[in-house]
Amino acid sequence: MTSGLWELVLEGIWVTVQLLFFSALLAGAVSFAVGIARTSRLWIVRFLAGFYTEVFRGTSALIMIFWVYFVLPLAFGWQLVPMWAGTLALGLTYGAYGSEIVRGALNAVDPAQREGGIALSFTPWQRMRLILLPQAVPEMIPSFCNLLIELLKGTALVSVMGMGDLTFSANLVRLALQQSAEVYMYVLLIYFVIAFLLTRVMRGLEKRLKAGIGKEPERGANRRELRRAESTGVGAGAGAAGGGA
Repeated sequence: MTSGLWELVLEGIWVTVQLLFFSALLAGAVSFAVGIARTSRLWIVRFLAGFYTEVFRGTSALIMIFWVYFVLPLAFGWQLVPMWAGTLALGLTYGAYGSEIVRGALNAVDPAQREGGIALSFTPWQRMRLILLPQAVPEMIPSFCNLLIELLKGTALVSVMGMGDLTFSANLVRLALQQSAEVYMYVLLIYFVIAFLLTRVMRGLEKRLKAGIGKEPERGANRRELRRAESTGVGAGAGAAGGGA
């Protein structure tokens, strides 16, 4: 490819990274707001949060982009630029999935922890901020990592608005060179590299958060248990039995 075409691809990568960053911020905020609301004691709050989740989780992200960019301007008379239209549509859609991750992690915290907060006369917000979230957030990270990768792949949908993301730029390059296989191979590799870097970052964040509450990632904990069994003999028999099975 010529330098001009490579420059077009690089601009597409930059647009994709920006869209991923902004939509991930919105999706994260929505996930925690709606996920926490779904654990509320007020039925109306739970109902509204559940209604939002079901609507946005049950509709296509592509159709949501069409609605935000093409339909809403006709209904309300204002037009969002493609970047913000894509951010809004993707953030709200993937935020609905994220809210279920938050709700599930909060409900998985040992009920005794909640009872301890009540015994200490903590307010509901204090219990959430000081007891529940510090224990639930590390458990959310693997699921949020998967969701972030899905969001990265979902950014390709904004090309229907003519937005110059990686997919749109790659299509222009393909038309210019008439080489579909080579161009889309490059695109596959670029998406893979971005996804791989995101995975590394999220795993590092998971380790850091779990270390902050005295936990280890599952793989590291298993290695420590194995070393302890080998050095002390405690649990060695169980390990051998498990290995034999």
